[in-house]
Amino acid sequence: MSETSQNIGNDTLPMDWSHIKETVKMLNLAVARLEHAMTDGEDSVGTLTDSFTSLAASISTMGTAANDLPESGIKDTILRNWHSVSTKVNEAIVAFQFYDRLTQRLVHISKSLAEMTELVDNDTRINDPYEWKGLQEMIKSKYTLDSDLAMFNAILAGKSVEEILAEARENYKDDNDVELF
Repeated sequence: MSETSQNIGNDTLPMDWSHIKETVKMLNLAVARLEHAMTDGEDSVGTLTDSFTSLAASISTMGTAANDLPESGIKDTILRNWHSVSTKVNEAIVAFQFYDRLTQRLVHISKSLAEMTELVDNDTRINDPYEWKGLQEMIKSKYTLDSDLAMFNAILAGKSVEEILAEARENYKDDNDVELF
């Protein structure tokens, strides 16, 4: 065994191995996976959003045309079906808005992890409490939803992930309105 490595179990590790370097690698992996997952879904969701926006416009035109028809059973059938399709398309558009919220959260998480990785990877900054406070303030400043800010504050107050998720599930019904970005 060389002076630049050490044995741990069946593995040989370099002498300059450290938990900090390994943490940085795992944080970088998490950032890369988040970015890749978001990129994979972005094109498909963009296509679906464009399609449903076009469908909504066409359905609106069909509804207007159907209203101009003379009163009849056929008109009633067309309007009833128009209303059903219109409702489903609008529900899909709302689902895309929730996806947009999810994507924005994932972007925020990715950027926060990248910032934390830079801090952890810097020998000068890692032990500076002001750097950590600055990181926390930067992360906090990016939250746009009250529920996300509440989670952040709960973590800093020392609550466990399980406690926070239980509270989030209870409060979900109060925070499920769509916010346009």
